[in-house]
Amino acid sequence: MINISKLYCGLSGESDDLRYHQPSSSGPVVVYNCTSRCNLKCLHCYSSSDLNKTDDELTTAQAKQLLSQIAQVRCPVILFSGGEPLLRRDLFDLLAEAKHLGLRTAISTNGTLINSSVAKKLVDVGVGYVGISIDGTRDFHDWFRQTSGSFKAALSGIASCRAAGIRTGLRFTITNQNAGQIPAVFDIAAENNIRRLCFYHLIAVGRAQEMVGSEKGQDAVRYTLNADETRRAVDVIIDKTAEFASRGLIDEVLTVDNHADGPYLLLKMAAGNHPGYEQARQLLLANGGNKIAEKIVCVGWDGSVFADQFWRNYSLGNIRDRSLKEIWGDSDEPVLSKLRDKSGFADARCLRCRWFDLCKGNFRFLADKTSYESWLNEPPCYLTDEEIGI
Repeated sequence: MINISKLYCGLSGESDDLRYHQPSSSGPVVVYNCTSRCNLKCLHCYSSSDLNKTDDELTTAQAKQLLSQIAQVRCPVILFSGGEPLLRRDLFDLLAEAKHLGLRTAISTNGTLINSSVAKKLVDVGVGYVGISIDGTRDFHDWFRQTSGSFKAALSGIASCRAAGIRTGLRFTITNQNAGQIPAVFDIAAENNIRRLCFYHLIAVGRAQEMVGSEKGQDAVRYTLNADETRRAVDVIIDKTAEFASRGLIDEVLTVDNHADGPYLLLKMAAGNHPGYEQARQLLLANGGNKIAEKIVCVGWDGSVFADQFWRNYSLGNIRDRSLKEIWGDSDEPVLSKLRDKSGFADARCLRCRWFDLCKGNFRFLADKTSYESWLNEPPCYLTDEEIGI
């Protein structure tokens, strides 16, 4: 995560210790995709979730065993996601178990199933943060989520969380379809007194990888942004962050999943003689760039373990067969060992980049082949050769 509001505007964030001062003894943040079911059908969904999915989910007993294993790896925070986590009937039992184990919890949700009663239950089981997805204005959001009324229901969920005193933020995945909605999302956040925004770069998995419309002979819809489009989107995020910070309307704005955002922000700061340039550079170095397979791990609804929640094509193992600690500590796992040696195993262009120590690239493969030629930067780096110094 690149904390634009801190690096560019000097604002402190609640997760600064986790991001810049996390002790080496701390384990990974765990994303638990606890269900494959969802009441919406978003066009870009990385897990291709919908209401009718019946994938083999962990039982309550198995999920509680997983939570115990997560505690054993010294997880600083567990994010319950999905699908839509609130469709899992035993969710509150699992959240209560996490609280009993001393785990810090958050949930990622579309917000449509949260009312005052649900929000109170979330408080009772100790959920510290709720991230709710908003894709833009009402009509656009409803179209993108393929469900009429989903925008209104999400705003109602936000209101219920805020009324219950739960720290709440907005989540937005940047696609070719919705990049123009970024300013509207800042406005929606301000109108609803939401002070944290998280902008995710799209990774082309799940429905975002499908050839939409191809069965009808139409052109496929492109969801990923090209380099110029990405730069424009990040520019808008940076400029809007500065504007809303100056008005006292936001506390934290982050971009996620494209570590080129760090160098790009520094280049923008250097060009403008920004006085915070050196401090920002030092913070990015302290953060260390891409932490896939080092400080983040994902467990799927069936117990499969992945390097992160967007890497669904290659499983490191399954907690039904081995404990999370065993899987995470397996030094013989070939992909895991490569991801933990980013300075030795990375894209050749990245290894020549002057910013590599504070970025570490986005190296992964999207198919099921682990050979080097199958690896690529996803999402792609959007910096020019001149900007990276080659």
